[in-house]
Amino acid sequence: MIGNLIEYINSKIDSKLTESDIDLLSETFHLKRIRKHQYFIQSGDVCKIAGFIVKGALKKYTIDNLGKENILELYIENWWAGDKESFMIGTPTPYYIDAYEDTDLLVITKEDFNNKLSKLSCLTELNNALTERQSFQLMKRLYSSQTLTAEQRLEQLQNTHPEFFQRFPQHIIASYLGMTKETLSRIRSNALKK
Repeated sequence: MIGNLIEYINSKIDSKLTESDIDLLSETFHLKRIRKHQYFIQSGDVCKIAGFIVKGALKKYTIDNLGKENILELYIENWWAGDKESFMIGTPTPYYIDAYEDTDLLVITKEDFNNKLSKLSCLTELNNALTERQSFQLMKRLYSSQTLTAEQRLEQLQNTHPEFFQRFPQHIIASYLGMTKETLSRIRSNALKK
């Protein structure tokens, strides 16, 4: 499974991992299996691990005063899961992350990251690239939620992440897009009539 992580890192950085880098990654990352509906992290906890998804799917969400889940992020293979702010700073997370499918992750603790990997130039490069990409994605998501119609948000998601529609049910997709399941169903039905 570490091969998936090595391939992923090498695809995201200019310089390639050395044998000693690979050995260190292999010693530092550990397999964690999460069953469907099991939590990776819960609101109020400090995120002490970050995970690279090898197999499976997770969802990140908040729960409002009425007990409704508001989906913020969806994660699938070759994506990172966690709360970066909580992981890096040690603040309690306001989020829940749980497995939508049985999931295998390669996880690293903050202690291992700081003590073993933080000085690896390849991971600094990877972290910078991921932080930049996440920043761009958050701005696009904010722009979409503020300016695009429900139909446009759905079309944008279908273009950028069509695999979500095979992996997650309609009510999760609807929440992720900031609409009700009924609205999503109506939009899809109207699109089929055109």
